[in-house]
Amino acid sequence: MKSNNTNSTRSNLVKDNELFHVIHKVPCGDTPYVRAKHAQLIEKNPEMAIVWFWKAINTGDRVDSALKDMAVVMKQLDRSEEAIEAIKSFRPRCSKNSQDSLDNVLIDLYKKCGKMEEQVELLKRKLRQIYQGEAFNGKPTKTARSHGKKFQVTVQQEIARLLGNLGWAYMQQAKYLSAEAVYRKAQIVEPDANKSCNLAMCLIKQGRFEEARALLDDVFASRVLGADDCKTRQRADELLSELEASLPRRRDAEMEDVLGSILDDDFVLGLEEMTTNNYRSKRLPIFEQISSFRNQLVC
Repeated sequence: MKSNNTNSTRSNLVKDNELFHVIHKVPCGDTPYVRAKHAQLIEKNPEMAIVWFWKAINTGDRVDSALKDMAVVMKQLDRSEEAIEAIKSFRPRCSKNSQDSLDNVLIDLYKKCGKMEEQVELLKRKLRQIYQGEAFNGKPTKTARSHGKKFQVTVQQEIARLLGNLGWAYMQQAKYLSAEAVYRKAQIVEPDANKSCNLAMCLIKQGRFEEARALLDDVFASRVLGADDCKTRQRADELLSELEASLPRRRDAEMEDVLGSILDDDFVLGLEEMTTNNYRSKRLPIFEQISSFRNQLVC
């Protein structure tokens, strides 16, 4: 009888321990990586978590996860530069399957640090990989993870996400023609109200107010996906106010020259190159020629 009670108590302790790890999303064990996650999620001690993540990487304990998680914690502590160097130094130790998620972390880190050139180059490379059929292992979807939850991402969703990030990076560089071309492509792949607002901003910066107003009208009339989101509608209101405040200004020949000089020719126009036989993917015919579109913008 006593033995049965003891076994029952142990069983309950095991179940409680398992439930604890499930609730707090902390792995079981006593390895450096487990201690790092415990410090990060339970103790709320990010500095100590980083110490244990370093130990995990150096001892080969779940290096893929340790490097990615450590970079995320470093970003939260405004140590993004250090996180970038860590990923560059240790990603060769990580598996091939983890490289895409490390790229995504790098994109966020470059954005955080204001390293627009590095962000643009990485986004271009990832888009080229998709077009050439090198991403997703040739499959139409991939499994992604966010906040501990898994979900499926389609090729189209990934392209739209990357194009959206690229358009934002171009806007930070005041390359509004390039940003416009990229956002228009993103809208073709997967249209939504947020991209409509970003595209409207590109047009406002170029003094093309009527075109921008038409895009904002689509948001206000809920003619695009996501237009009912409160934050998106608030942003559309702000852009409309900016547009109306800018109406007295008009583009002149000097402004046209400036706009022409900030087009990112090497990629936006270089997308034509990706439609040749050397680069064309039968599964992913995403990029179209846009030289005529560019000429319409600049002339």
